[in-house]
Amino acid sequence: MDSFEHLKLAKQFLSVIGELGFVKPTPIQQESFSVILSGKDVVGIAQTGTGKTLAYLLPLLQPLKFSKQISPRILILVPTRELVLQVVADIERLIKYQNVRVLGIYGGTNINVQKRKVAQGTDLLVATPGRLYDIAVSGVLKLKDVNKLVIDEVDVMLDLGFRYQLTNIFELLPERRQNIMFSATMTEEVDALIDDFFVSPTKISIAISGTRLDNIEQQSYGAQNFHTKVNLLAYLLADKTEYAKVLVFVSNKKNADRLFELLAEDFGSEMGIIHSNKSQNYRIRSVQQFDDGTKRILVATDVMARGLDLEKITHVINFDTPGYPENYMHRIGRTGRAEQPGKSILFYTENEEDDKIAIESLMNYSIPKIDFPAEVEISSELIPEERPKVIESTNRNLKKITGEKAFHEKKEKNTKTNQGGSYLRKMKKHKNPKTRGDKNMNKGKRKK
Repeated sequence: MDSFEHLKLAKQFLSVIGELGFVKPTPIQQESFSVILSGKDVVGIAQTGTGKTLAYLLPLLQPLKFSKQISPRILILVPTRELVLQVVADIERLIKYQNVRVLGIYGGTNINVQKRKVAQGTDLLVATPGRLYDIAVSGVLKLKDVNKLVIDEVDVMLDLGFRYQLTNIFELLPERRQNIMFSATMTEEVDALIDDFFVSPTKISIAISGTRLDNIEQQSYGAQNFHTKVNLLAYLLADKTEYAKVLVFVSNKKNADRLFELLAEDFGSEMGIIHSNKSQNYRIRSVQQFDDGTKRILVATDVMARGLDLEKITHVINFDTPGYPENYMHRIGRTGRAEQPGKSILFYTENEEDDKIAIESLMNYSIPKIDFPAEVEISSELIPEERPKVIESTNRNLKKITGEKAFHEKKEKNTKTNQGGSYLRKMKKHKNPKTRGDKNMNKGKRKK
Protein backbone atom coordinates (compact mmCIF):
# COMPACT_ATOMS: atom_id res chain seq x y z
CA MET A 1 0.00 0.00 0.00
CA ASP A 2 1.84 3.08 -1.20
CA SER A 3 -0.80 5.83 -1.09
CA PHE A 4 -3.66 7.14 1.05
CA GLU A 5 -6.11 6.31 -1.75
CA HIS A 6 -5.72 2.63 -0.83
CA LEU A 7 -7.13 3.37 2.61
CA LYS A 8 -10.40 4.36 0.93
CA LEU A 9 -10.37 7.77 2.57
CA ALA A 10 -13.20 10.18 1.83
CA LYS A 11 -12.41 12.84 -0.76
CA GLN A 12 -12.25 15.68 1.76
CA PHE A 13 -9.54 13.84 3.70
CA LEU A 14 -7.55 13.06 0.57
CA SER A 15 -7.64 16.77 -0.25
CA VAL A 16 -6.44 17.76 3.23
CA ILE A 17 -3.73 15.08 3.26
CA GLY A 18 -2.47 16.36 -0.09
CA GLU A 19 -2.48 19.98 1.12
CA LEU A 20 -0.50 18.96 4.22
CA GLY A 21 2.15 17.34 2.03
CA PHE A 22 1.69 13.71 3.12
CA VAL A 23 2.50 11.34 0.27
CA LYS A 24 1.98 7.84 1.64
CA PRO A 25 0.80 6.35 4.94
CA THR A 26 3.36 5.13 7.47
CA PRO A 27 3.26 1.45 8.55
CA ILE A 28 1.30 2.20 11.75
CA GLN A 29 -1.24 4.22 9.73
CA GLN A 30 -1.64 1.39 7.22
CA GLU A 31 -2.05 -1.28 9.90
CA SER A 32 -4.39 0.71 12.14
CA PHE A 33 -6.86 2.28 9.74
CA SER A 34 -9.20 -0.62 8.91
CA VAL A 35 -9.02 -2.12 12.43
CA ILE A 36 -9.97 1.13 14.17
CA LEU A 37 -12.63 1.81 11.53
CA SER A 38 -14.18 -1.60 12.28
CA GLY A 39 -14.85 -0.58 15.89
CA LYS A 40 -12.57 -3.14 17.56
CA ASP A 41 -10.45 -2.32 20.61
CA VAL A 42 -6.89 -1.60 19.50
CA VAL A 43 -3.50 -1.49 21.24
CA GLY A 44 -0.81 0.11 19.08
CA ILE A 45 2.86 -0.09 20.02
CA ALA A 46 4.84 2.37 17.94
CA GLN A 47 7.87 4.52 18.48
CA THR A 48 7.71 8.31 18.46
CA GLY A 49 7.90 9.78 14.97
CA THR A 50 6.04 6.94 13.26
CA GLY A 51 2.76 8.84 12.71
CA LYS A 52 0.65 7.50 15.59
CA THR A 53 -1.57 10.57 15.90
CA LEU A 54 -2.72 10.43 12.29
CA ALA A 55 -3.06 6.66 12.63
CA TYR A 56 -5.98 7.02 15.03
CA LEU A 57 -7.38 10.37 13.88
CA LEU A 58 -8.12 9.41 10.28
CA PRO A 59 -10.32 6.36 11.02
CA LEU A 60 -12.06 8.22 13.88
CA LEU A 61 -12.86 11.33 11.83
CA GLN A 62 -13.92 9.57 8.62
CA PRO A 63 -17.35 8.37 9.87
CA LEU A 64 -17.98 11.38 12.15
CA LYS A 65 -21.02 13.38 11.08
CA PHE A 66 -22.46 16.76 12.06
CA SER A 67 -24.33 16.83 15.36
CA LYS A 68 -25.82 19.50 17.62
CA GLN A 69 -25.42 17.50 20.83
CA ILE A 70 -23.50 19.09 23.71
CA SER A 71 -21.60 16.11 25.11
CA PRO A 72 -18.56 14.72 23.25
CA ARG A 73 -18.65 11.51 21.22
CA ILE A 74 -14.88 10.98 21.04
CA LEU A 75 -12.55 11.41 24.02
CA ILE A 76 -8.77 11.59 23.52
CA LEU A 77 -6.60 11.50 26.65
CA VAL A 78 -2.96 12.64 26.51
CA PRO A 79 -0.40 13.18 29.29
CA THR A 80 0.64 16.82 28.82
CA ARG A 81 -0.80 20.25 28.00
CA GLU A 82 1.56 20.57 25.06
CA LEU A 83 0.28 17.34 23.54
CA VAL A 84 -3.33 18.52 23.98
CA LEU A 85 -2.51 21.62 21.94
CA GLN A 86 -0.75 19.60 19.26
CA VAL A 87 -3.53 17.01 18.85
CA VAL A 88 -6.18 19.76 18.72
CA ALA A 89 -4.14 21.54 16.03
CA ASP A 90 -3.82 18.27 14.06
CA ILE A 91 -7.57 17.70 14.25
CA GLU A 92 -8.36 21.26 13.19
CA ARG A 93 -6.23 20.80 10.07
CA LEU A 94 -7.90 17.47 9.24
CA ILE A 95 -11.51 18.68 9.69
CA LYS A 96 -11.05 21.60 7.32
CA TYR A 97 -13.88 20.29 5.12
CA GLN A 98 -15.98 18.77 7.93
CA ASN A 99 -18.60 20.40 10.14
CA VAL A 100 -17.43 18.97 13.48
CA ARG A 101 -16.11 20.59 16.65
CA VAL A 102 -12.99 19.97 18.73
CA LEU A 103 -11.99 21.28 22.16
CA GLY A 104 -8.87 20.86 24.29
CA ILE A 105 -8.78 21.11 28.09
CA TYR A 106 -5.77 20.90 30.41
CA GLY A 107 -4.49 22.07 33.76
CA GLY A 108 -2.62 25.26 34.57
CA THR A 109 -5.36 27.54 33.22
CA ASN A 110 -8.63 28.90 34.60
CA ILE A 111 -10.98 25.94 35.05
CA ASN A 112 -14.10 28.13 34.91
CA VAL A 113 -13.20 29.37 31.42
CA GLN A 114 -12.82 25.75 30.30
CA LYS A 115 -16.12 24.78 31.93
CA ARG A 116 -17.90 27.47 29.89
CA LYS A 117 -16.32 26.15 26.68
CA VAL A 118 -17.31 22.57 27.54
CA ALA A 119 -20.88 23.71 28.20
CA GLN A 120 -21.08 25.09 24.66
CA GLY A 121 -20.64 21.57 23.27
CA THR A 122 -18.04 19.65 21.27
CA ASP A 123 -17.77 16.47 19.19
CA LEU A 124 -14.16 15.62 20.05
CA LEU A 125 -12.63 16.38 23.44
CA VAL A 126 -8.84 16.23 23.90
CA ALA A 127 -7.76 16.39 27.55
CA THR A 128 -5.25 15.65 30.27
CA PRO A 129 -6.74 13.17 32.78
CA GLY A 130 -6.62 15.38 35.86
CA ARG A 131 -8.41 18.38 34.39
CA LEU A 132 -10.91 16.16 32.58
CA TYR A 133 -11.86 14.45 35.84
CA ASP A 134 -12.17 17.75 37.72
CA ILE A 135 -14.59 19.14 35.13
CA ALA A 136 -16.52 15.86 34.85
CA VAL A 137 -17.18 15.57 38.60
CA SER A 138 -18.32 19.20 38.66
CA GLY A 139 -21.32 18.09 36.56
CA VAL A 140 -20.59 20.44 33.66
CA LEU A 141 -19.18 17.68 31.45
CA LYS A 142 -21.22 14.54 30.66
CA LEU A 143 -19.32 11.54 29.28
CA LYS A 144 -22.37 9.30 28.69
CA ASP A 145 -22.21 9.76 24.90
CA VAL A 146 -18.52 8.90 24.48
CA ASN A 147 -18.37 5.87 22.21
CA LYS A 148 -14.69 6.02 21.32
CA LEU A 149 -11.86 6.48 23.83
CA VAL A 150 -8.25 7.10 22.81
CA ILE A 151 -5.40 6.99 25.33
CA ASP A 152 -2.26 8.31 23.66
CA GLU A 153 1.26 7.99 25.13
CA VAL A 154 -0.23 5.75 27.82
CA ASP A 155 3.16 4.67 29.17
CA VAL A 156 4.05 8.31 29.90
CA MET A 157 0.63 8.83 31.47
CA LEU A 158 1.21 5.95 33.87
CA ASP A 159 4.76 7.13 34.60
CA LEU A 160 3.31 10.51 35.59
CA GLY A 161 1.00 8.82 38.10
CA PHE A 162 -2.30 9.10 36.23
CA ARG A 163 -3.48 5.50 36.89
CA TYR A 164 -5.88 6.65 39.62
CA GLN A 165 -7.42 9.36 37.45
CA LEU A 166 -7.73 7.00 34.48
CA THR A 167 -9.58 4.44 36.59
CA ASN A 168 -11.99 7.10 37.84
CA ILE A 169 -12.59 8.35 34.28
CA PHE A 170 -13.37 4.80 33.08
CA GLU A 171 -16.11 4.62 35.72
CA LEU A 172 -17.76 7.72 34.25
CA LEU A 173 -17.75 6.36 30.69
CA PRO A 174 -20.37 4.05 29.16
CA GLU A 175 -19.37 0.40 29.20
CA ARG A 176 -20.09 -0.05 25.50
CA ARG A 177 -17.34 1.90 23.78
CA GLN A 178 -14.33 1.39 21.54
CA ASN A 179 -10.98 1.62 23.34
CA ILE A 180 -7.86 2.68 21.44
CA MET A 181 -4.48 2.84 23.14
CA PHE A 182 -1.11 3.92 21.77
CA SER A 183 2.19 3.55 23.56
CA ALA A 184 5.87 3.58 22.67
CA THR A 185 6.68 0.88 25.23
CA MET A 186 4.89 -2.08 26.75
CA THR A 187 5.23 -2.28 30.53
CA GLU A 188 3.56 -4.31 33.29
CA GLU A 189 1.39 -1.30 34.14
CA VAL A 190 0.27 -0.93 30.54
CA ASP A 191 -0.52 -4.65 30.38
CA ALA A 192 -2.57 -4.41 33.58
CA LEU A 193 -4.58 -1.50 32.18
CA ILE A 194 -5.33 -3.47 29.00
CA ASP A 195 -6.43 -6.54 31.01
CA ASP A 196 -8.74 -4.47 33.20
CA PHE A 197 -10.50 -2.32 30.61
CA PHE A 198 -10.02 -3.64 27.06
CA VAL A 199 -12.05 -6.36 25.34
CA SER A 200 -9.97 -8.75 23.21
CA PRO A 201 -7.93 -5.91 21.66
CA THR A 202 -6.13 -6.22 18.34
CA LYS A 203 -2.44 -5.57 18.95
CA ILE A 204 -0.40 -3.74 16.32
CA SER A 205 3.36 -3.43 16.84
CA ILE A 206 5.39 -1.18 14.56
CA ALA A 207 8.98 -0.05 15.22
CA ILE A 208 8.86 -1.06 18.87
CA SER A 209 11.02 1.10 21.14
CA GLY A 210 14.56 -0.17 20.87
CA THR A 211 14.40 -0.57 17.11
CA ARG A 212 17.16 1.62 15.70
CA LEU A 213 15.87 4.08 13.13
CA ASP A 214 18.15 3.83 10.10
CA ASN A 215 17.44 7.38 8.98
CA ILE A 216 19.01 8.82 12.18
CA GLU A 217 22.80 9.10 12.17
CA GLN A 218 24.12 8.56 15.71
CA GLN A 219 27.41 9.72 17.25
CA SER A 220 28.85 9.99 20.76
CA TYR A 221 31.50 11.99 22.63
CA GLY A 222 33.17 11.02 25.87
CA ALA A 223 33.60 14.01 28.21
CA GLN A 224 35.17 14.53 31.65
CA ASN A 225 32.34 16.30 33.46
CA PHE A 226 29.41 18.72 33.24
CA HIS A 227 31.44 21.84 32.47
CA THR A 228 33.50 20.07 29.83
CA LYS A 229 30.22 19.03 28.18
CA VAL A 230 29.13 22.68 28.26
CA ASN A 231 32.34 23.68 26.47
CA LEU A 232 31.84 20.92 23.89
CA LEU A 233 28.23 21.91 23.27
CA ALA A 234 29.15 25.57 22.82
CA TYR A 235 31.84 24.54 20.33
CA LEU A 236 29.34 22.52 18.26
CA LEU A 237 26.58 25.13 18.39
CA ALA A 238 28.94 27.80 17.06
CA ASP A 239 28.49 26.20 13.62
CA LYS A 240 25.09 27.72 12.83
CA THR A 241 24.92 26.23 9.34
CA GLU A 242 25.35 22.63 10.46
CA TYR A 243 23.44 22.98 13.73
CA ALA A 244 20.49 24.89 12.31
CA LYS A 245 17.75 23.56 14.63
CA VAL A 246 18.95 21.76 17.75
CA LEU A 247 17.01 20.10 20.56
CA VAL A 248 19.21 19.58 23.64
CA PHE A 249 18.01 17.07 26.23
CA VAL A 250 19.00 17.24 29.90
CA SER A 251 17.69 14.74 32.45
CA ASN A 252 16.63 17.13 35.22
CA LYS A 253 15.41 20.69 35.68
CA LYS A 254 18.35 21.83 37.80
CA ASN A 255 20.93 20.89 35.17
CA ALA A 256 18.75 22.26 32.38
CA ASP A 257 18.72 25.66 34.13
CA ARG A 258 22.48 25.45 34.76
CA LEU A 259 23.17 24.70 31.12
CA PHE A 260 20.87 27.46 29.90
CA GLU A 261 22.54 30.05 32.14
CA LEU A 262 26.06 29.00 31.10
CA LEU A 263 25.22 29.20 27.39
CA ALA A 264 23.11 32.36 27.65
CA GLU A 265 26.01 34.78 27.13
CA ASP A 266 26.89 33.30 23.73
CA PHE A 267 23.51 32.00 22.56
CA GLY A 268 20.89 33.75 24.71
CA SER A 269 18.94 35.30 21.85
CA GLU A 270 18.92 31.96 19.98
CA MET A 271 17.88 29.73 22.88
CA GLY A 272 14.72 28.64 24.64
CA ILE A 273 14.20 26.29 27.58
CA ILE A 274 11.28 24.14 28.64
CA HIS A 275 10.61 22.07 31.75
CA SER A 276 7.77 21.60 34.23
CA ASN A 277 8.81 24.50 36.49
CA LYS A 278 8.28 27.00 33.68
CA SER A 279 4.88 28.65 33.37
CA GLN A 280 2.49 27.29 30.80
CA ASN A 281 2.62 30.44 28.67
CA TYR A 282 6.43 30.38 28.74
CA ARG A 283 6.47 26.72 27.69
CA ILE A 284 4.02 27.26 24.84
CA ARG A 285 5.93 30.32 23.63
CA SER A 286 9.29 28.47 23.80
CA VAL A 287 7.94 25.58 21.72
CA GLN A 288 6.34 27.90 19.16
CA GLN A 289 9.51 30.01 18.77
CA PHE A 290 11.61 26.89 18.30
CA ASP A 291 9.13 25.34 15.89
CA ASP A 292 8.86 28.45 13.69
CA GLY A 293 12.63 29.03 13.65
CA THR A 294 12.71 32.16 15.83
CA LYS A 295 14.90 30.20 18.27
CA ARG A 296 17.59 27.87 16.93
CA ILE A 297 18.23 25.94 20.17
CA LEU A 298 15.80 24.46 22.68
CA VAL A 299 16.97 23.00 26.01
CA ALA A 300 14.46 20.47 27.34
CA THR A 301 13.92 17.83 29.98
CA ASP A 302 12.53 14.41 29.09
CA VAL A 303 8.91 15.54 29.41
CA MET A 304 9.48 17.06 25.95
CA ALA A 305 10.73 13.82 24.46
CA ARG A 306 7.28 12.38 24.03
CA GLY A 307 4.54 13.23 21.60
CA LEU A 308 5.46 16.70 20.38
CA ASP A 309 5.82 16.82 16.62
CA LEU A 310 8.47 19.48 15.96
CA GLU A 311 9.50 19.86 12.34
CA LYS A 312 12.91 19.81 10.68
CA ILE A 313 15.10 19.33 13.78
CA THR A 314 18.62 18.89 12.42
CA HIS A 315 20.14 17.52 15.62
CA VAL A 316 19.12 16.02 18.92
CA ILE A 317 21.93 16.39 21.44
CA ASN A 318 21.77 14.23 24.55
CA PHE A 319 23.68 16.44 26.99
CA ASP A 320 23.59 13.57 29.44
CA THR A 321 23.05 9.85 29.04
CA PRO A 322 19.55 8.85 30.18
CA GLY A 323 19.39 6.20 32.89
CA TYR A 324 16.50 4.46 31.11
CA PRO A 325 17.62 3.25 27.66
CA GLU A 326 14.15 3.71 26.14
CA ASN A 327 14.27 7.41 26.99
CA TYR A 328 17.19 7.68 24.59
CA MET A 329 15.01 6.23 21.83
CA HIS A 330 12.25 8.71 22.56
CA ARG A 331 14.72 11.59 22.57
CA ILE A 332 16.36 10.83 19.26
CA GLY A 333 12.93 10.20 17.71
CA ARG A 334 12.46 14.00 17.73
CA THR A 335 14.74 14.21 14.69
CA GLY A 336 14.37 12.24 11.47
CA ARG A 337 10.59 12.69 11.46
CA ALA A 338 8.51 11.16 8.66
CA GLU A 339 11.53 9.14 7.48
CA GLN A 340 13.59 12.28 6.82
CA PRO A 341 17.31 12.09 7.72
CA GLY A 342 18.25 13.19 11.23
CA LYS A 343 21.31 13.35 13.49
CA SER A 344 21.76 12.48 17.15
CA ILE A 345 24.77 13.12 19.40
CA LEU A 346 25.29 11.58 22.85
CA PHE A 347 27.56 13.10 25.54
CA TYR A 348 28.68 10.73 28.30
CA THR A 349 31.08 10.73 31.23
CA GLU A 350 32.86 7.76 32.76
CA ASN A 351 30.04 7.48 35.31
CA GLU A 352 27.49 7.32 32.48
CA GLU A 353 29.30 4.67 30.45
CA ASP A 354 27.15 1.81 31.82
CA ASP A 355 24.01 3.69 30.76
CA LYS A 356 25.47 4.10 27.27
CA ILE A 357 26.17 0.35 27.10
CA ALA A 358 22.56 -0.36 28.14
CA ILE A 359 21.30 1.86 25.30
CA GLU A 360 23.54 0.09 22.79
CA SER A 361 22.34 -3.28 24.08
CA LEU A 362 18.70 -2.23 23.62
CA MET A 363 19.37 -1.17 20.02
CA ASN A 364 21.84 -3.95 19.30
CA TYR A 365 24.03 -1.21 17.87
CA SER A 366 27.28 0.40 18.97
CA ILE A 367 27.06 4.21 18.78
CA PRO A 368 30.16 5.47 16.93
CA LYS A 369 32.51 7.49 19.17
CA ILE A 370 33.97 10.74 17.82
CA ASP A 371 37.37 12.03 18.96
CA PHE A 372 37.09 14.88 21.45
CA PRO A 373 37.97 18.15 19.64
CA ALA A 374 41.41 19.48 20.55
CA GLU A 375 40.03 23.04 20.47
CA VAL A 376 37.62 22.39 23.36
CA GLU A 377 38.82 23.18 26.88
CA ILE A 378 38.66 20.31 29.38
CA SER A 379 37.36 21.84 32.59
CA SER A 380 38.44 20.77 36.08
CA GLU A 381 35.44 22.49 37.69
CA LEU A 382 32.85 20.12 39.11
CA ILE A 383 29.21 20.74 39.91
CA PRO A 384 28.14 19.71 43.45
CA GLU A 385 26.72 16.38 42.28
CA GLU A 386 30.09 15.43 40.75
CA ARG A 387 32.22 16.27 43.79
CA PRO A 388 33.36 13.38 46.01
CA LYS A 389 31.50 13.20 49.31
CA VAL A 390 33.81 13.87 52.26
CA ILE A 391 32.93 12.59 55.73
CA GLU A 392 34.37 14.96 58.30
CA SER A 393 35.97 13.41 61.34
CA THR A 394 35.04 15.43 64.44
CA ASN A 395 34.80 14.66 68.14
CA ARG A 396 31.03 14.56 67.71
CA ASN A 397 30.98 11.76 65.14
CA LEU A 398 34.30 10.02 65.85
CA LYS A 399 32.60 7.25 67.75
CA LYS A 400 30.15 6.65 64.91
CA ILE A 401 32.86 6.54 62.20
CA THR A 402 35.53 4.48 63.98
CA GLY A 403 33.41 2.35 66.27
CA GLU A 404 35.67 3.41 69.15
CA LYS A 405 34.76 5.39 72.27
CA ALA A 406 34.96 9.15 72.03
CA PHE A 407 37.63 11.08 73.94
CA HIS A 408 35.38 11.42 76.96
CA GLU A 409 32.00 10.13 78.03
CA LYS A 410 29.24 12.61 78.82
CA LYS A 411 28.41 13.11 82.40
CA GLU A 412 24.97 11.83 83.36
CA LYS A 413 23.49 15.33 83.65
CA ASN A 414 24.71 16.12 80.12
CA THR A 415 23.01 13.12 78.51
CA LYS A 416 19.61 14.77 78.83
CA THR A 417 18.25 16.42 75.71
CA ASN A 418 16.50 19.77 75.49
CA GLN A 419 12.77 19.12 75.18
CA GLY A 420 11.90 22.81 74.78
CA GLY A 421 10.09 23.32 78.10
CA SER A 422 6.78 21.97 79.43
CA TYR A 423 4.68 23.88 76.86
CA LEU A 424 6.40 22.28 73.85
CA ARG A 425 6.32 18.85 75.51
CA LYS A 426 2.55 19.15 75.83
CA MET A 427 2.16 20.37 72.25
CA LYS A 428 4.01 17.34 70.88
CA LYS A 429 1.29 15.11 72.31
CA HIS A 430 -1.28 16.86 70.10
CA LYS A 431 -0.06 16.67 66.51
CA ASN A 432 -1.62 19.02 64.02
CA PRO A 433 -4.14 17.25 61.75
CA LYS A 434 -3.17 17.00 58.11
CA THR A 435 -5.08 19.36 55.89
CA ARG A 436 -5.85 19.31 52.18
CA GLY A 437 -2.93 21.67 51.70
CA ASP A 438 -0.46 19.55 53.64
CA LYS A 439 2.61 18.78 51.51
CA ASN A 440 2.89 15.16 52.63
CA MET A 441 -0.82 14.67 52.14
CA ASN A 442 -0.59 15.90 48.57
CA LYS A 443 2.71 14.28 47.72
CA GLY A 444 2.46 12.23 44.54
CA LYS A 445 -0.93 13.58 43.52
CA ARG A 446 -1.68 14.03 39.90
CA LYS A 447 0.18 16.28 37.51
CA LYS A 448 -1.75 17.79 34.68
